[in-house]
Amino acid sequence: MQTKFSLELSDVKAIAAAAEAEAIKHQWAVTIAIVDEGGHLLWLQRLDGAAPVSAHIAPAKAHTAALGRRESKVYEDVINSGRFSFLSAPVLEGLLEGGVPVVKDGQTIGAVGVSGVKSNEDAQIAKAGIAALAAQ
Repeated sequence: MQTKFSLELSDVKAIAAAAEAEAIKHQWAVTIAIVDEGGHLLWLQRLDGAAPVSAHIAPAKAHTAALGRRESKVYEDVINSGRFSFLSAPVLEGLLEGGVPVVKDGQTIGAVGVSGVKSNEDAQIAKAGIAALAAQ
């Protein structure tokens, strides 16, 4: 039997704080979502000024990254390269850059999704949050 890692509340709070700090540093109004390995929402934080729709998009990006075990940008690239049939993939909705898996010793244990600014900036915020785990 294998040992399975999982995000604890302290991990989630550390990711959220670091992601929020990155967003505030750049004055980006975003929503930050953190999910477990099954895509279940653990944290949702909408910063002041973030568009209401970002509270739907961020969790969808995180969900996609967790279930797919890869950045949501991979799916955006597949679609942009012409494979439009991928839009019919079941349970995947956040097919935009900004969803990043949280990986521990090769295991995907969750994901962070961010929405509100340019997609590459969303991903930058998510990665800054995840980097906080290495500092613990």
